[in-house]
Amino acid sequence: MEVKIGVQHAPREIVLESGQSAEEVERLVADALGGKTPLLSLVDDHGRKVLVPSERLAYVELGEPTARRVGFSAL
Repeated sequence: MEVKIGVQHAPREIVLESGQSAEEVERLVADALGGKTPLLSLVDDHGRKVLVPSERLAYVELGEPTARRVGFSAL
C-alpha cells in the first residue's frame, strides 16, 4: 500500500510502498499521535525502516498499492 507522510517544516512529503495492512498502519499512526510512542515507525517493501517523530507529523495519507505496468503496449 502507498503511504504518504507530511512532516511539519519539511518542504516534501515522505512516500513509501509498505507491505503492512491499512489497519496496521492506521493503528501505528494512532499510537504515535496518542502519545503511546515517540516515533512513527513504518517498514517499506525493500525492508527500510522510516522513523518520524510523532510531534512532527502533519498528515498521513493511505492509498491503494500502485500497479506496476509491464510491457510496451499502448493503452
